[in-house]
Amino acid sequence: MEKKILLSESEMPRHWYNIIAHMPNQPAPPMDPSTGQPAAPEKLARIFAPQLLEQEMGQGGAYIEIPEEVFDTYRIWRPAPLIRATELEKLLDTPAKIYYKYEGVSPAGSHKPNTAIPQVYYNKLNGIKRIATETGAGQWGTSIAFATQRFGLESIIYMVKVSYEQKPYRKAMMEMWGGKVIPSPSTTTACGRAMLAEDPDSNGSLGGAISEALEDTLSREDTRYCLGSVLNHVALHQTIVGEESIKQMEKAGDYPDIVIGCAGGGSNLAGIAFPYIRENMLSARKTEIIAVEPTACPTLTKGTYTYDFGDVAQLTPQLKMYTLGSKFMPAGIHAGGLRYHGMSPLVSQLYHEGYMKAEAYNQLECFEAAAMFVRTEGILPAPESSHAIKAAIVQALKAKEEGTSKTILFNLSGHGHFDIASYEKYFQGELIAYEHPEAEIAKSLGR
Repeated sequence: MEKKILLSESEMPRHWYNIIAHMPNQPAPPMDPSTGQPAAPEKLARIFAPQLLEQEMGQGGAYIEIPEEVFDTYRIWRPAPLIRATELEKLLDTPAKIYYKYEGVSPAGSHKPNTAIPQVYYNKLNGIKRIATETGAGQWGTSIAFATQRFGLESIIYMVKVSYEQKPYRKAMMEMWGGKVIPSPSTTTACGRAMLAEDPDSNGSLGGAISEALEDTLSREDTRYCLGSVLNHVALHQTIVGEESIKQMEKAGDYPDIVIGCAGGGSNLAGIAFPYIRENMLSARKTEIIAVEPTACPTLTKGTYTYDFGDVAQLTPQLKMYTLGSKFMPAGIHAGGLRYHGMSPLVSQLYHEGYMKAEAYNQLECFEAAAMFVRTEGILPAPESSHAIKAAIVQALKAKEEGTSKTILFNLSGHGHFDIASYEKYFQGELIAYEHPEAEIAKSLGR
């Protein structure tokens, strides 16, 4: 039995998978709130590179060729390993087989460069000199800084303030690659100043940081905006994760009964799950897909499926998605990348139509799962990824109770080397099992 299943460079997928081509019901279009009509592509062209807009609209067929320059950069860390969690299986005494796709091997330590590299590459092709973006836990900001350094662009990164304070070493990594990092909300933008006026002690949110990055983008002709999750083209780029894993599972002589990903905006979940949803759609496969989110920000499990803005200042078009309301302010949990009010429109639609399930766990039980994982498998996971580990453990114990041999695959979307302070607080008993109050969720949705 192999512990680690590897692919050679020659076996690496050369295409991204566009799930829109196989969806029975086509995605609802982004809406322009000023007209009540689908957003005109020319408006979005001021924000995104034209190639990314084409991908966002699902054009180009089911398989989009990865540009050679992007592929060449991917080769620094891809193909990423698929690993059998044999020691975790022994500890749980389960008949289930547990595999994880490890994305922490990238230079930024997460899956995020899978989309940062092509986004910056396409912007460079169009003569753009500067990228503005936001980041929650810092993994996306780190990835953008790496990508802009790679292709010779500038980057300005609005980092959610609670993460800016909790994760100083992610900030240091961004600055090492030339990124300019600003805590959000900030006094740099009008929407940042408005948020501070409303709450001078605000922890910040991804929605607020998006507003600041968009305002910055629209203030300069040489700047375009990049987003690390949620959007269709981001999900597209991440599918290299699932496509690699299908080849690796074949090498292992296995195939997953269950595929799991943590869910904040939806990118790493889409990356691992969309190729398996394709197999479910086009063949007799019946793989169960599980999205896992924090009880502090339960977008799928307690949100509403409707059109909403993607940011606090309501600068974005409205997207049809599961949402807790664009003004939702999550608690300062340590899984900063999962503190977003909305979910990817594609993930939302597939969940709404029954192609996947969703579960929510609190940060204490997820940190407990992470501690179990690092003691057995030797890899310290990001707090975000710990949610997927928790769900995998739940499924493995369920298989033990039922006496069934299930094959479980989850996406270990990043390492937690810059999250040591969070783990220290967990071991000192300083974290709480936070669950966002129903009344506060209803209040946010009511806005």
